[in-house]
Amino acid sequence: MAASFLFSQFIGGLTTAMFLFLIASGLSLVFGVMRVLNFAHGSFYMVGAYLAWEAMRWLSPSPEAFWPAVLLAALGVAALGFVVERLLLRYLYGQEELYQLLFTYALVLILGDAAKFIWGTGELSVSRPPILASSLSLFGTDVPLYNLFIMVLGPAIAVGGWLILSRSGAGRMVRAASYDREMLDALGANVGGIFTGMFVVSSFLAGLSGALVTPIISIVPGMDVEIIVQAFIVVVIGGLGSFWGTFWGSVIYGQVLSFGILIFPGFSLFSVFALMAVILILRPWGLFGRPIR
Repeated sequence: MAASFLFSQFIGGLTTAMFLFLIASGLSLVFGVMRVLNFAHGSFYMVGAYLAWEAMRWLSPSPEAFWPAVLLAALGVAALGFVVERLLLRYLYGQEELYQLLFTYALVLILGDAAKFIWGTGELSVSRPPILASSLSLFGTDVPLYNLFIMVLGPAIAVGGWLILSRSGAGRMVRAASYDREMLDALGANVGGIFTGMFVVSSFLAGLSGALVTPIISIVPGMDVEIIVQAFIVVVIGGLGSFWGTFWGSVIYGQVLSFGILIFPGFSLFSVFALMAVILILRPWGLFGRPIR
């Protein structure tokens, strides 16, 4: 088998992995700090895609409208996350996970119907920014510059997030909240503010990933359900609450899916679910996670 073909599969898997990391990182952070399984995270991703398309309409015919549209979409979803957390979700902290899951699933239904009402049920798309519309030849393979941009953006966000969480005062407060929120609250820290901030950051990442994926896939109702399943697989493989676990879980998912399509065309998704099942049996807390007491 030609090396260029294998390299092409690797690049495709890495692109998928970095898109998944962008959305799954927010999902994992919310669980790691707030212990909330946010099933509506995929809906925030979908809203980000629709908002990016809407912003492109407002800003056209500017040739570089894509980048402001992406930023506006991500900020819009972050604002939506702020409203949801402040007005609704915070009343479920400390409740059983079932109530949180039912609430976030209700958000999925509400946001899904709202998207259909506002934007309809047809397929929408966004063009790639002109500066990244061409391709680059690497090892005999033509790689779109936009895909290369995503492959660089993913690790950059991973490193930036790690530096903030490990080296800054705000990051230390977040890590303290993930270990013992009651003790942190007793010491006078604003735990509610930390929770709000984390949910807003998580929503921003979901909106950002939704906006950035628009030049590659069509914007359609139901795209939220598909992506949230993949995101949960990623965080289960890497470990719920582990930032670097989410990154490497995304890489593993992307490569297993890409080469699974090559080796077992009819069972590519089966290979991913089989991997997740093995990890759940051997390490229920994921490759990089820690057991929850």
